[in-house]
Amino acid sequence: MRTRHNWNAIVNIAVLSAAAFSNLQVVAQAPDKAPRAWMHQVRIGAYGLTPDNSSKIIHQASDSWVYGIEVDNDIPGRYESLLDPATKLRAIQDVATAAHGAGNKAFVYVAGLECISADRTGRQTLAKQHPDWLQRDLSGKPAIFTSDAAFWIRPGEEDAWVSPYAPAWRTLYMQRIRQIAATGIDGIYVDIPYWMTHFKGWEDSWASFDDYTVAAFKKRTGLDARRDIKLGDFNDPGFRKWIDFRIDTITNLLADIRSNAIAVNPNIAIIPEIYPGFEEAAVRVGADVYQIYPKVDAIAHEYEFGDGDDHTAASRTPFDWNMYQIGIRTFRAFAEGKPTWILNYSWDGAPHVAPKDAMLNLAMSELMAGANVWDAKGHVMSGSNDMPARIEIYKWIADHQDVLSAPRVPLGTVSVYFSESTRNYYPKEFVDSYRGALLLLLRKHIQFQIVTPRSLQSFHGSTLILPDVRLLDASEESSMRTFYSRGGKLVLTGQSAKLLRNLSKAARFADDPCSRYLAAAKSDLEHPSSESESNFLKAVDDQSAISVEAPPDVVVHVAQVSQSPHFFFANFHGLQAGTVAVPTPVENIRIVAPLTFGTTLHLLPFMGASTVLQGAPSGNNVEFTIPKIERGTIAWITP
Repeated sequence: MRTRHNWNAIVNIAVLSAAAFSNLQVVAQAPDKAPRAWMHQVRIGAYGLTPDNSSKIIHQASDSWVYGIEVDNDIPGRYESLLDPATKLRAIQDVATAAHGAGNKAFVYVAGLECISADRTGRQTLAKQHPDWLQRDLSGKPAIFTSDAAFWIRPGEEDAWVSPYAPAWRTLYMQRIRQIAATGIDGIYVDIPYWMTHFKGWEDSWASFDDYTVAAFKKRTGLDARRDIKLGDFNDPGFRKWIDFRIDTITNLLADIRSNAIAVNPNIAIIPEIYPGFEEAAVRVGADVYQIYPKVDAIAHEYEFGDGDDHTAASRTPFDWNMYQIGIRTFRAFAEGKPTWILNYSWDGAPHVAPKDAMLNLAMSELMAGANVWDAKGHVMSGSNDMPARIEIYKWIADHQDVLSAPRVPLGTVSVYFSESTRNYYPKEFVDSYRGALLLLLRKHIQFQIVTPRSLQSFHGSTLILPDVRLLDASEESSMRTFYSRGGKLVLTGQSAKLLRNLSKAARFADDPCSRYLAAAKSDLEHPSSESESNFLKAVDDQSAISVEAPPDVVVHVAQVSQSPHFFFANFHGLQAGTVAVPTPVENIRIVAPLTFGTTLHLLPFMGASTVLQGAPSGNNVEFTIPKIERGTIAWITP
């Protein structure tokens, strides 16, 4: 879903002449030693930017403990300012200066491939003046929309989606990116850089088939996209090339945006907002966060999971919350140390849930999984459902930033493999199996890592699970055979059982207990087990030196932080979608760890103050019992 600010609260910004623009001061910045460290510490709030409200924004942000201020005046996404950005550039410079004066950071919203013209009946609209810029479906229909397509398009506006291969547009767009970077702003937030496949009637278009894009595909592959591919047929080699081409196009667009920005301002950050997670939608819109992370400085995931219509925290079931944790852990694996921001929504009118409770659940779940928090009102980017609650939550985060924003290295000897190529060509089958494997490990409190093709060669665990992986290239297969030859255990489920032949001790489960577990858990999360899953867990053979005993609705992420093991507990026990948003406290959580880690356990309850308790040595181990966990708790062991 595309999100915007509440535009009713934003005044229109007049366009100045080119002469006025030429007087804009360029803010020169030398490279910092750690220019983007702030991105790991953000507590985000969003504001509509006008020519004269910079000071007000900074004061409001400071009053609610916001660190990392998103401002919106969208230069390239509004046709009038795409042509003449002078006034908006001045406002960006003003807010950057004000933020830095207050010891804060600010980043500015820009659209990706969407551009809105104010008056679709007038002569000066993007679609009328530049029809060759437009994305098109296979029939040639241009991607032009009106206010009935999305809530952020006002009556009378023209909403156009541009081809990233339109050369004149791309030149102009990159010029605007460089001008924005020159204002001294800390980041550029690029919203949904997608191929148009997410508005009604375009879902199965697999666009775009404009002349520029078709020519670029032909140059790369020798194929005519309009004639030589079987659209939507994942088994067709031509369609697979179209999939890869579309993903590479969006990835390269973001890399180009970043190179243009840092050429002017070496300290600036590029943060795309991406709403698909790691599932099939990423393939359809062409924005694959796995491929994008290495090309940008962070990703803001508008990641929604839930069966309810509004997808808010207030409407999530315990199953939804588990899937949400799996999503964030997957993003953190893709990020490889870069920040993961979450733009998600806590409450949008649920009559039986207090907004504060929904906000607390959402913030807790994101923090425990290792992501940064963004508070917003309803389904827009700005505001808050409960400003006093935001202040309380953000102050607590600020007070414990050293723990929450420190780098984490997941502990555990078991790993699950994310196969990007399998996800691209067999999205449903792979995602179901992948989620099922991770859900089973979460519910059994078996600590895990997520391994990807980029991290495979550096993996040093004892067990690697391939959840219905169907494709391995030569490098992947070589790394897995090397892992096996060194004594590593391979557990292959579904179609993975047909791979890596001649490895006699690899555990093979052709019936795929992982996808079966997921299917059972969707209908009955508390009783999904079967003999097949029991055999699967025996094959996994967890060898971790740390164990946790807790109810299955308590998720725990164990990671090394600052040289000591940390336990991040998220309690979803007793939550009911739309009715119960206060989890039932759980008691007597037991941790067993090697005695060498120490005998003191520090406890930091979510929204509480830290305490300590002493463990009971037992042989080479030490045992701790946490008396109670309410919403969430962070615990760590020291000597």
